[in-house]
Amino acid sequence: MAWRDGKASLGRLFLFMASIVLGIAAVVSIQSFSDNLKKNISLQSKSLMGADYIIESNHPPDERVQEIIDSLGGADAREISFASMMATSRTGNTKLMQVRGIEKAFPFYGKLETTPSGASESLKNGKALVDATTMLQMNLKVGDSIKIGKVILPVGGALNSTPGSSGLFSSIAPPVFIPYGFIEETELVKTGSRIDYKFYFKANASTDLEKLEKKLNPILDAHDADIDTHLSTSRRLGRRYENFGKFLNLVAFVALLLGCIGIASAIHIYIQEKLKSVAILKCLGASSRQTFIIFLIQLIAIGLLGSILGILVGLGLQQLFPLIMQDFLPLELEISIAWKVIFMGMIIGVSMAVLFGLYPLTFTLKTSPLQALRIDESKTSGSKKAGAIIGGLLVLFLFGFSFWLLEDWKYSLSFLGGIAVVFLCLAGIAGLFIYLIRHFFPSKWSFEARQSLLNLFRPQNQTLILILAIGLGAFLISTLYFTKDMLLSQAKLEDQANSPNLILLDVQTNQKDSVAQTVRAQDLPVIEAIPIVTMKVKSLAGKPVEEIRKDTTSQINRWILDHEFRTTYRDSLISSESISNGNWVPKMKDDQEIVPISVSEDFAKDAEVSVGDEIIFNVQGVLLKTNVESIRKVDWSRMQMNFSIVFPKGVLEEAPQFLVLTTKTPNPQKSAELQQAIVEKFPNVSIIDLRQVLSVIQEILNKISWLINFMSAFSIITGIIVLIGAVRTSKYQRIKESVLLRTLGARKEQILKILALEYLFLGMIGCITGIFLSLLGSLLLAYFVFDSTFIPSVGPFVFLLPAIVILVVVIGLSSSLSVLKSPPLQVLRKEV
Repeated sequence: MAWRDGKASLGRLFLFMASIVLGIAAVVSIQSFSDNLKKNISLQSKSLMGADYIIESNHPPDERVQEIIDSLGGADAREISFASMMATSRTGNTKLMQVRGIEKAFPFYGKLETTPSGASESLKNGKALVDATTMLQMNLKVGDSIKIGKVILPVGGALNSTPGSSGLFSSIAPPVFIPYGFIEETELVKTGSRIDYKFYFKANASTDLEKLEKKLNPILDAHDADIDTHLSTSRRLGRRYENFGKFLNLVAFVALLLGCIGIASAIHIYIQEKLKSVAILKCLGASSRQTFIIFLIQLIAIGLLGSILGILVGLGLQQLFPLIMQDFLPLELEISIAWKVIFMGMIIGVSMAVLFGLYPLTFTLKTSPLQALRIDESKTSGSKKAGAIIGGLLVLFLFGFSFWLLEDWKYSLSFLGGIAVVFLCLAGIAGLFIYLIRHFFPSKWSFEARQSLLNLFRPQNQTLILILAIGLGAFLISTLYFTKDMLLSQAKLEDQANSPNLILLDVQTNQKDSVAQTVRAQDLPVIEAIPIVTMKVKSLAGKPVEEIRKDTTSQINRWILDHEFRTTYRDSLISSESISNGNWVPKMKDDQEIVPISVSEDFAKDAEVSVGDEIIFNVQGVLLKTNVESIRKVDWSRMQMNFSIVFPKGVLEEAPQFLVLTTKTPNPQKSAELQQAIVEKFPNVSIIDLRQVLSVIQEILNKISWLINFMSAFSIITGIIVLIGAVRTSKYQRIKESVLLRTLGARKEQILKILALEYLFLGMIGCITGIFLSLLGSLLLAYFVFDSTFIPSVGPFVFLLPAIVILVVVIGLSSSLSVLKSPPLQVLRKEV
């Protein structure tokens, strides 16, 4: 019976099913991709690192660290790496590169992919391997020479990929591999240079890497070194991509919620129209249980078939993710079928169909056989007790699903609460609009306008459902637009004359005047000459760092204890800073014994210090006692040199230091000319062109936003399906209205105008409400998450609002054309 009845309503049931298909497709594609990513990271963790474990430090190993390395049998390979400028001998072009001096047979796992194949062997012959993209950009060929510091090396091949490399960092500082023995000859390892020393190891099969890491980490930490195993690398990479996956999961969840709204709405109308058939079946002897099961079977079938189709679409969509995210992934992703995700997709799809259709289905239990004889259009309602029980099951389902996605009950409750607030706001606006129409009806408007407004609260109206669907879709897309534009505006260079776009790093003290003279010789200004002094925290608020590390109850962030801070000294604040607590001290007084310093809010929070607390720094072997005199709010999004710790003048002038010079070039050509001049005279100076950095950031943000918008489109498409389903399910009601209007003398053009205005009102209310809610949400994100000034983008108002409204009107009219074509007698005969 369920099959026979379903065949007669196949088109309508297909629309219900489409809501499930899109929701399940979004969830399966994202979950399957995340599952594959975790598996690949776990399987390829050794290849990602190139070894079983690494001991690394940002300075040469001291005696104790060297003892540990020797006790492990000595390193199987070594590497020294740093950022520096590379120049081509033939063209003189320059570029910031990550120079990596490699020794012996690294990597032990995975391989260096080169062109020509096997070019990695040329490292043993004193040749360099240069990033393939850089070779194309700089018109380099195999056999050409490059200059790094004082060393000139021939290019042995193009480097296509390396273990653990990511296109993200390589876009800013691409890798160049040179033989380990040439590092010293470059003469680039100087005071202030950020040098990384890595020692690679192959482990025996019996070595317990987790025990080894746990044993050695505290010892190495105390000597400014660190051990990293391929297992910890796998966990770290998993966490890095987990947050992005969670965000996409939330997008998929919203698509799923819209699908649930569509199911609930469509099943409600569908069951209401089937109640006469239920009454006839009961007249023929069918029990309430039998009629209930007939339509329950239909719901299960819809959920099952929709889940299967959604899974197939989702598995196809997941093939796109590696193509979109290849620049962010440090590995080659192999896609396989995630059976657990497929099983969950089936469970979720069937649960959606049954749970969200169960309450309307309870109407069949209370349908009387006499309704087959009565001509009464009053609708049967469900039991309040049954409604409460089903409502509780729905909340549990949504909580369980969000907990499966987020794996944190607090986040799950917060997300459900946020969605509930948006739903309530949209529902409240819809109810308020209907209330205002009823109590302040515009009686002087035209007949068509008045009739279209009356349609918004006629029997079987879809006002609430459609405003929810349209508004939630507009809310999600608008929030993404506002957030993306806010991030891009933060990374935008200011056009002010004193805003630098070229940064010269690692300038030695004795080079300051010469470098500045070279900049000015190019008719460019030296905007800033910032001194940098490196130091580490030795003691916080009277407690030594070693004790803090051993204290398991300490809440001090680990980076504070391990980080080598680059600090500066000056007598004034800069434009990105403001004092939030304490007093700014511009200069050290002669009678002061303890140095007054200013720290950023981030440092104060993570180090758990406040104004008046004492901090002792190790300034390259010299202990310096300081006192927190002020705490600064720093706008880290500004493209300028910002510091966590700032000293007053009169303290660090004689300490070992280097400088950072900044300038502003009018165009890329002038920037290239200056870079060539600097590298030729001062090979140790590294140059960062902020234009290139910002173009990389913008490209990354554009790719991410494209992916997010693509997934968000599921919500909009689902909303469209809900709209089509709502129009189709109330089609007969519209035909009756059309017949009555035409019988009273209304023309087709008038009816068309009434329908167009009705959908225009629905689209405008839903979309405007959604956009304004997203405006509020983005403002909260800017304040609490990004700590940034929020300037709203005009995109959602100029493009999104008219696009969605036009789409709603077009879909509404195209689905209602048959209303105009139905002869009046057709409906009158049915009534008879």
